[in-house]
Amino acid sequence: MSDQRVCFIIPPSPFLLDEKVFMSLGILKVAAVVEKFFQVDTLDLSGISNYSSVVEDYLSSNQPLAICITTTTPQLPSVSEIVSTIRKKQKGTKIIIGGPHITLTHSAYSREVKKGECGRANKAFKMLETLADVLVAGDGERAILEALHPDAPSIISADDPHNKLFLQISELDAEPWPNRELVDVSSYKYFIDGERALSVVTQLGCPFGCGFCGGRNSPTFRRRRNRSIQSVVEEMESLHKTYGVKGFMFYDDELNVNHHFLVDLLSEIIKLQTRLGVEFRLRGFIKSQLFNEEQAELMYKAGFRWILIGFESASPQMLLNMNKMATVEDNTACVEYAHKYNLKVKALMSIGHPGESEKTIMQTRDWLVDVKPDDFDVTIITVYPGTPYYDEAKPHPELEKVWVYTHRGGDKLYSREIDYVETSNFYKGDPNGGYESYVFTDFLQPKDIVALRNNVEEEVRKVLGIPYPTSTPAMRYEHSMGQSGVLRSSSSLGK
Repeated sequence: MSDQRVCFIIPPSPFLLDEKVFMSLGILKVAAVVEKFFQVDTLDLSGISNYSSVVEDYLSSNQPLAICITTTTPQLPSVSEIVSTIRKKQKGTKIIIGGPHITLTHSAYSREVKKGECGRANKAFKMLETLADVLVAGDGERAILEALHPDAPSIISADDPHNKLFLQISELDAEPWPNRELVDVSSYKYFIDGERALSVVTQLGCPFGCGFCGGRNSPTFRRRRNRSIQSVVEEMESLHKTYGVKGFMFYDDELNVNHHFLVDLLSEIIKLQTRLGVEFRLRGFIKSQLFNEEQAELMYKAGFRWILIGFESASPQMLLNMNKMATVEDNTACVEYAHKYNLKVKALMSIGHPGESEKTIMQTRDWLVDVKPDDFDVTIITVYPGTPYYDEAKPHPELEKVWVYTHRGGDKLYSREIDYVETSNFYKGDPNGGYESYVFTDFLQPKDIVALRNNVEEEVRKVLGIPYPTSTPAMRYEHSMGQSGVLRSSSSLGK
């Protein structure tokens, strides 16, 4: 193993109500690969307000070979500030950036290149190139080693099934699990029915083509790839024995995309609990139209107490316009199956789709009141790079920096161009400043969408007696990285 160090940075997510809920597993998986060859440091900046100072403190006493940063789209403003800090402190340090935003923007950019266009994806990706020495799109487990090479190209794409860097199903089990020891696991607090929980991922990708969803033209996010059930169960057993947890949040896009895989997985989880003499408490996402009584009954037996479902809307027209491939009847039956087997339902709803109107939003409100989910949220659509709403939009013929997505039925969605480096207030809602809409339709202006969203949430919570979520204040650290757990090093962990 080399004596050179590679630093991985998990950027803060100040747009979240609580940043210390789920750790970022993707970068911890990539770091687990790299620590076979280099010393690894991790700066976990989740929940830290003075994150730039923490980065400065680290660089004052360390000069790593490279700094690797993961980023989602709403994390990009923080990542930009972190990069600026690194450049000022250590101008020669190689900066590698990967994660969902890079993959999604690269996918949208590649689509434009293939079509001979030069639109907003081109502009967005060129901006990303100014932030990093190397951008990694797609799977990072193998791409990171190429990115660390002194002669690495500025763009490494593992978002191609024909590329050796793209992980095939048969190769997933050969990759290491995320090394959670590289963060302070005790600082993350999440509970399912009173049991402390950690997150796991059993499969990658979702084959559906919802218009609002990122990666619909990206194999990394579109192609379903599942781990072996044995690998998943072994990881759960390891987490239980290492950290004492009996709760697990499954962060798959949709657990029930493959019915037989889910049934077999649940059966093995039940056997694991019998062997260990424990009862797990589980939570995860499912696809409404694929849900059935057999799944519901077995999920409860396996320990599931909550399921989260992206119903999105109760308007038949909106479900059609977003290409959801589910009906209102499917969604209602899904809630009924869940409640029959004592599974609690969190309904994930969204507004601002092509042709959205007050009528369609009220249909969603009325449906929520009628089916009575145990929890819910209503968010305003953001047109992210890599979504059909973004990739297939055209410039507005009259309005500057406004793009138009037109559904095949004729309904339109207008979106204002967002500088993702400068703002993150499009993500759900700023708990201090409220919601902001960057989309509008032929029937609703941005202010109307915000007002209707707020009214729906207030009315449904009042009728159903569901309290509002609470926030946790960000932390500050003053020159105490080692004690606080912000900085973790593989060398200090006996790696």
